[in-house]
Amino acid sequence: MLYSKIEISIRKILCILMVVFVGVMGISGSSSGQTSQSPSDSPDVSSPGSLTGPISGYMDFHYNNRENEDGILDFHRFVLLFSHSFSDRIRFVSELELEHALVSNEAVGELELEQAYVDFLITRSFNVRAGMLLAPVGIINERHEPPVFHGVERPFVDTLIIPTTWFDTGVGVHGDLRHGLRYRAYVMSPLDSTGFSAHEGIREGRQKGAQSNVRSLAGTGRLEYVGHRGLVLGTSFWTGDTGFQDLRFDTSVRMVEFDGRYRHGEFEARGEYAHGFLDGMGELNTSRQRTVGVSPNVARQVRGFYLESSYFISPRPAPRELALFVRYENFDTQHRMPTGFQPLKEFDRDAWVFGFTYFPDPDIAVKLDYTVLRNQSDVVIAPDSLNVGLGWWF
Repeated sequence: MLYSKIEISIRKILCILMVVFVGVMGISGSSSGQTSQSPSDSPDVSSPGSLTGPISGYMDFHYNNRENEDGILDFHRFVLLFSHSFSDRIRFVSELELEHALVSNEAVGELELEQAYVDFLITRSFNVRAGMLLAPVGIINERHEPPVFHGVERPFVDTLIIPTTWFDTGVGVHGDLRHGLRYRAYVMSPLDSTGFSAHEGIREGRQKGAQSNVRSLAGTGRLEYVGHRGLVLGTSFWTGDTGFQDLRFDTSVRMVEFDGRYRHGEFEARGEYAHGFLDGMGELNTSRQRTVGVSPNVARQVRGFYLESSYFISPRPAPRELALFVRYENFDTQHRMPTGFQPLKEFDRDAWVFGFTYFPDPDIAVKLDYTVLRNQSDVVIAPDSLNVGLGWWF
């Protein structure tokens, strides 16, 4: 049955693939011949120096066919970045994103201002940033354009454990230190624990700068080592209280994360581990059950990790390059429960994701992957999926 499902899905997307490849091959004919940029070498989207001009952006659309469901074709993201230099030392950067093509009362689309900040560039080692900021947690949150990661969708860990894209209002400092170290440290609006859930953990607790409640501020930061060619090592954190709105007891979130990326020749590896500690979730569950009738069954700990390797099997001639990849993820939004609450086993999940990324141009990625998703439940089945995507930035 599994092979039949794959065969049917492949037939469904043959026409899509033909259109995609014909289109991108035509685009690549005008390429300047530069080599494609690997995910490990990608610039930080939050850095003004990574922008190509006063207007830049990225887009992606996907075909997703989950097991036993109809396929979905979705123009997932249309993103424009606007930047302006007031002077050599004062710069403005913004990112406006439209998700799922349409925003209306009947549609599921979203229009979000994911970044809008001013950088005051003082010295190489110390600069000030203020406005709408991306939380510097993990690999993907600050570097989430389609050409800089493998797989049609962003990793599960960077969606359900680290709620990419994670942004809010804040102010902080950043800079490059000696010996290959660079840092970012911000004070930001906190999470809203009334949005936490068993399925998605803290994801829906993001306030997104929309009249964010700042009864208390959160702190976040990241330290990276980039002193060895092809190697990036990083660690990041988030800490802050979360209890407000209709809650009158203390809740908080602390998260720690570690990651690494390494590129040597045509081989690349990356990995990430994230662990969140959620305090006061027993009281939260009880309170929400009293007020809305259903307990969100939020855990007191969530955690996840992934390991990924890829290899460029056709690195020449540039810029047309093809990389095969495989990624293993293990993630659990019910890792540890408050006293008196039982974990839901369908949220203890792991996944194998394998496929390819084809770069007809350094800034264009054609992707195909097959995702084998499993959970620990004997009742709820986790569906596999076949995914095809086209993403680009400019």
